[in-house]
Amino acid sequence: MQNILSREDSGSTPKELALLQETAKECRKCTLAGTRLNFVFGEGNPSAGLAVIGEAPGAEEDASGRPFVGRSGQLLDKILQAAGFARQEVYICNILKCRPPGNRNPLQDEIKSCMPWLLEQLQIVKPKVILILGKVAANTIFENQLSLGSMRGKVAKWKEYDCFITYHPAALLRNPNWKRGCWEDIQLMMRHYDQLCGTIHAPINEY
Repeated sequence: MQNILSREDSGSTPKELALLQETAKECRKCTLAGTRLNFVFGEGNPSAGLAVIGEAPGAEEDASGRPFVGRSGQLLDKILQAAGFARQEVYICNILKCRPPGNRNPLQDEIKSCMPWLLEQLQIVKPKVILILGKVAANTIFENQLSLGSMRGKVAKWKEYDCFITYHPAALLRNPNWKRGCWEDIQLMMRHYDQLCGTIHAPINEY
């Protein structure tokens, strides 16, 4: 994919992301541009070693223009904190940058329109590891229809990125008994992350 930004002209990483956001927020490639309240680009550390990717913004994200700020976001923050990460240390975004009406699953034309923005975000941030939240996001990124269970518990290669797949926080709110499995996924991801980065993240406790 041809870069949306020219590296020669874009300057530092924060400036690159800011310029990309200014360009992306004017996107009108799909019908979601006509129903959104806000374009939800993403936020966090522009040089993060860990990126977190969800499916699409929900109602509270659409209202605020920020990813994962509702109850799901609060739970995500707790999960990250338990793993030894503050929210501001990671980079958080979604595949879609606009909320699908009624929080329905993304349509193919919406994915096709939004995926270049996601790819360019990742090319700027250059995370060592990506945490993918939920079956829909994982199916979309890996272009498959596999079950969540078959994709969890291992590293999955996507382009140049090492990815780990776990439950979406919204699913954990509906089914608290899945939290133990999620925590196992997070611990596996952190061991891999620390091996790659030469860091030590001692889990604080189970969230």
